[in-house]
Amino acid sequence: MRQLNPGYYGMLLAHMGIGVTALGIAVVSHYSLQKDLRMDIGDKATLGQYEFTFMGVENVTGPNFTAIEGRVKLVKIGEEPDYLLPQKRTYTSRGQTMTEAAIDPALSRDVYVAMGEPLAEGAWAMRLHIKPMIRLIWLGALMMALGGVLAVWDKRYRRKKTNY
Repeated sequence: MRQLNPGYYGMLLAHMGIGVTALGIAVVSHYSLQKDLRMDIGDKATLGQYEFTFMGVENVTGPNFTAIEGRVKLVKIGEEPDYLLPQKRTYTSRGQTMTEAAIDPALSRDVYVAMGEPLAEGAWAMRLHIKPMIRLIWLGALMMALGGVLAVWDKRYRRKKTNY
């Protein structure tokens, strides 16, 4: 194994990265959960092992935008609650309205909450997502990049200096 050059190890690492990325894509596309629903203040929704409670909205001002920020309580059975703050932003320079999803990241999954449009009587359209093993996609990309760097270190791919 010591006789093998860095280009070989780089190739192995990059190809393993392709496999890890493919595995991540397969797991995320097959096991993702999503729910689109109407939520009034105080409404609860369950998705997977998580309970989402819509606590309300408030107006916030950022450096170049104004926003309506939702407050969503996220509880996994047996754990402390967390609060997600999705926003509906309006940028002052162009007047564009954009949705800023709130993300609760973890090593084994990401939970996303995005606000849609306001509905009648203070309710909002909400989109809830749970994406398991999303980090595998990023890990595979990192492995491919590191494999490329290792391959570049191989002396066979460097030009020899010629004197004229």
